[in-house]
Amino acid sequence: MAKLRYFDVNNDTTEQDKSPVVAHSEFLRTGKITRHRAHWLAAERRYLTHDEVAEATGRKLQTAGVKTHQNINGFHRSIQFPKMVFHRTLKDSPHLGYCHVTAARTKFAQYEDVSWAFYIANFYADIGDNDNFFERIDVQYSRMYFAVAIRPGEHTAEKMTIDRTVRGNGLLFRTHDPQIAIKNVLLLGARNEQLREIIRQL
Repeated sequence: MAKLRYFDVNNDTTEQDKSPVVAHSEFLRTGKITRHRAHWLAAERRYLTHDEVAEATGRKLQTAGVKTHQNINGFHRSIQFPKMVFHRTLKDSPHLGYCHVTAARTKFAQYEDVSWAFYIANFYADIGDNDNFFERIDVQYSRMYFAVAIRPGEHTAEKMTIDRTVRGNGLLFRTHDPQIAIKNVLLLGARNEQLREIIRQL
């Protein structure tokens, strides 16, 4: 696959810079000399480095992560999650990335004491069955909210890895709807069935 190139759209010539007619006819019509930059210089696109794109993507992801964490913790004082916001961008596509929002432990269904992490991504994808975190990336949806079961990494540089013994692939939920995502996170964090029932009725 060809390496992606990015350019600064804010550096492109704006509509007001564009002269609607040829300069000499504008002078004959009005007697004014056009001095817009766009008339004198051809518009030059400023290409961004992958590091610049990754930095801009990271800022957006961090902002989304902080806001989502505030929304989750604003629901009820008995359900509070630690703020663990950090992001990563994809190596060859730095305009795509994901943000870790929080992590906790819970008991549900037939699983006892499951550690899990909640993420936001600016694309939609399947969670990979092997070392690839994401497979079949689809940018049709601008966001994906998901939670995965996690465990300490054993044969990897990562401190934590997906615990694939939970539900076969470690995926607890995945959605592009923020309301459904927050509801699922609250269900995972609820300490008793009574509180879970209240959340289910939302």
